[in-house]
Amino acid sequence: MLHQFYDETKVEVGIDEAGRGCLFGPVCVAAVVWPATDPEPALEIKDSKKVSEKKRHLLKDYIMKHAIAYSVQFISHTEIDSINILKATMKGMHQCVDDIRKQVTIDTILVDGDKFTAYTDENLDYINHECIVGGDNLYKSIAAASILAKTHRDEYILQVTQENPELLKYNLHKNKGYGTKAHMDALREYGPVEGHRLSFKPCQTKKSN
Repeated sequence: MLHQFYDETKVEVGIDEAGRGCLFGPVCVAAVVWPATDPEPALEIKDSKKVSEKKRHLLKDYIMKHAIAYSVQFISHTEIDSINILKATMKGMHQCVDDIRKQVTIDTILVDGDKFTAYTDENLDYINHECIVGGDNLYKSIAAASILAKTHRDEYILQVTQENPELLKYNLHKNKGYGTKAHMDALREYGPVEGHRLSFKPCQTKKSN
């Protein structure tokens, strides 16, 4: 059972990302402020990597319905190539916090992982943050954010693949942009296409003759 809070006296927003290590497509960042009591205890929120795809989509709808506030932000592959994946991820996190602050006043930002660029508001006041390695397996707000980030990004990749059937040869509908063997083999055979992160070394492979 995950913890409801890091500090029960504070209003906390949990943040996580999906697709940071992918070779194709955007990175997706999500943030969630989760209530003090689970609306439906039978629907247990877990780290997105520990639930099936079907269960993730059930939890996605549950989280979006019952969260006090949530935000989902995409940073494109072109921006990733322009500023690098770490800065792109931080930008997405800050955009999430900007959006959340329009919905609710927060005291603390909980970030999955060990990196976060300090956030200041429009008055240059610092908002406390905590970086928590494995936080998506410890705190419900972060786990909920991991589910929103994963499901929204997967849906985006599937939509792009459906709209562009030529992407099927990269097996994106299955690997969601990660560097699987099938994806790497296709990059070596066909080279990269629009959507691939050209700043990532595997995407710098030239099309075979």
